[in-house]
Amino acid sequence: MKVYFLPLLLLLGTAALAQQQTAPSTSAILKEATTVAAKENKKVFLIFHASWCGWCHKMDTAMSTLPCKPLFDKNFVVRHIVVKETDKHKADENAGGDELMAEYGAGRSGIPYWIIFDKNGKALADSQIRPDGADMHTSGENVGCPASEKEVNYFIKVLKQTAKLSDKELATITARFRKIETDMRH
Repeated sequence: MKVYFLPLLLLLGTAALAQQQTAPSTSAILKEATTVAAKENKKVFLIFHASWCGWCHKMDTAMSTLPCKPLFDKNFVVRHIVVKETDKHKADENAGGDELMAEYGAGRSGIPYWIIFDKNGKALADSQIRPDGADMHTSGENVGCPASEKEVNYFIKVLKQTAKLSDKELATITARFRKIETDMRH
């Protein structure tokens, strides 16, 4: 009987340890993403989101389905940072996510919130519309998941600055994100 008891204890201990494992840190995710981006000559598109966030799901859907997915995939290494979770999903949060948002003036910003980094980890742009001349550490208006004309125009401006997308490809992205607002009206 003792022979069977030890493997059972090991199995239970392993299962308990697996439940205690935490999500990777924000710095680990960013390091992995910049390594891949450097290798593939892309930028990093880092999205801060949570399981309960409807706008986060809309953004993910717009970016990860046809016709937009190939356009983002050819230009960006897309990664997610989980922040602002409910107690039930707190273990899914990536340590350092709230701090990174705060570092870029978005500590009290809603989500989704996104930052685009170059392959060396330098922040190039984010989801905040700021007054002309303001740096990325100044708070602005978070467009989150762009849907309105103003938000999508800003998003396209950022994509023009950070990606190699043709006018036709940018028009495709514009149409897909504007569809979010149209769908909400119906």
